[in-house]
Amino acid sequence: MTRPLLISDCDEVLLHMVKHFGAWLEEAHEIDFAIAGSDLSGSMTRRGGGAAPTREDMWGFFQGFFPGEMHRQTLVPHAREALTALGERADIVILTNLGDHCRAHRIEQLAAFGIDHRVECNQGGKGDPVARLVAEYGDPVTVFIDDLAVHHESVARAAPGVHRLHMISEPTLAEKIPPAPFAHARIDDWREAQDWIAARFADGRPAKD
Repeated sequence: MTRPLLISDCDEVLLHMVKHFGAWLEEAHEIDFAIAGSDLSGSMTRRGGGAAPTREDMWGFFQGFFPGEMHRQTLVPHAREALTALGERADIVILTNLGDHCRAHRIEQLAAFGIDHRVECNQGGKGDPVARLVAEYGDPVTVFIDDLAVHHESVARAAPGVHRLHMISEPTLAEKIPPAPFAHARIDDWREAQDWIAARFADGRPAKD
């Protein structure tokens, strides 16, 4: 019998990233970091003036953080326990938007927190890789979790039968970002999310849109 499938993002879903990224920017690059919204480049201010960091600068900083500073990241409360419980009845894949060179680092990082599941790296929209995973696992009832609205839209278009859960684990970021329009629910706490996911699995039906 085909088991349900859970496809989860990692950063700001399973592991805190933004606050640790900000602390590193302050230490290593003399950039003050105060979360202003989903565009993190707008949260950066160079000390002593100077041109504001651009989105291109932000992606360059991310290249410095991953994988070299990944050790700073911490586990989101209740994430490990929820995955352990859900994994008793479902297959789990971690779909993370990192370069392929970071895959081994991410696997090792998650394992250190007691999360030992298949990890796939991706660049760009997550709709197509989610659709491929669903097909690979036999088209089971599937739940997708991500903190970015753009990925919920991508999945909605490529795999509309997948249940989509919007989660942002960092409170200072979550309070500034509205629910993703293409997600079926917004839950930022893993205890509540676990119940919502389990209910989708128990119902046994694909999403209606």
